[in-house]
Amino acid sequence: MLVWLFEEWLALDIALFGFITFRTIMAAMTAMAISLLIGPFFIRYMTERKAGQPIRELGPESHLVKAGTPTMGGIMILVALALSTLLWSDLTNRYVWTVLFVTLAFGAIGFVDDYLKIRARNSDGLSARSKYLLQSLAALAVGVFLYYTADVPANTQLFVPFFKDVAIPLGLGFIVLTYFVIVGSSNAVNLTDGLDGLAIMPAVFVAAGLGIFAYATSHTVFAAYLGLPFVPGVGELTIFCAALAGAGLGFLWFNTYPAQVFMGDIGALSVGAALGLIAVAVRQEIVFVVMAGIFVIETLSVILQVASFKLTGKRIFRMAPIHHHFEKKGWPEPKVIVRFWIIAVMLVLAGLATIKIR
Repeated sequence: MLVWLFEEWLALDIALFGFITFRTIMAAMTAMAISLLIGPFFIRYMTERKAGQPIRELGPESHLVKAGTPTMGGIMILVALALSTLLWSDLTNRYVWTVLFVTLAFGAIGFVDDYLKIRARNSDGLSARSKYLLQSLAALAVGVFLYYTADVPANTQLFVPFFKDVAIPLGLGFIVLTYFVIVGSSNAVNLTDGLDGLAIMPAVFVAAGLGIFAYATSHTVFAAYLGLPFVPGVGELTIFCAALAGAGLGFLWFNTYPAQVFMGDIGALSVGAALGLIAVAVRQEIVFVVMAGIFVIETLSVILQVASFKLTGKRIFRMAPIHHHFEKKGWPEPKVIVRFWIIAVMLVLAGLATIKIR
């Protein structure tokens, strides 16, 4: 938007605006500033209206003291992310509008879920069926749009890490893959969001890693040198990734232990969906599984726990998702959080290392 404002409306040619790197830095700083500025007002507003987070009765006993902490802090992330993206991105780029649509659509689903929880004063919210139906409609719509607007073969091929020349044409299977990546990522982040700052920091790390892929994938020279698929236009998602990282860090200022505000489903579902879509756009779905390994592990722990209990009547973990297992073992919450952050950093670096192992 600022590029258009200065060049078209004010007839000023500012060369810096032509560089994705400059706009990426500014997007991160802008999003973080917005998040930090609106944070205190949002927390005060939610506190005055007693819009607190309902705590599950079956959760760890140590979490009972968190009852009443303001929730729906994902609104802070969405406002900062959307405004910064609109300010610094090229608004003629289809990827920008697609990722904004997914982020806001999943945010709207999360908003309804959070609102119902607050109104009913319990942790039920939307039924699982309704939630998955709405998520599926949004994800399938995006998959269909990206499939029918694909302008190069790479847009709908599956690229396998460690192999330069392995590109599997997916055809309509691309829509199915897009659906599973977006919905799976959204719910994985939501499952991880159980401790103060546990979900948002790995999301920031993954966003930064995907931003590097987005920039390199849209650059003909870098893509050729690194053995990455060349996807025209996807570089603008670097700005979105930076805005997400900045908004996330600004939110973490208030969400770090002990949290003043919780992200809620409005934040977790939207952030997860955005990361999934970006992974699809930059054609790195397999690498994304590695980079987002913390979210994958959390999801697998729930699946294994449920399967084990149904099949054998026994639980593998003391409690699922797995971060609660370590709490039950006596780890203080900050220790669980920081150790998971450390693992998240290493997994993102492992994902980035695949760039050179081709």
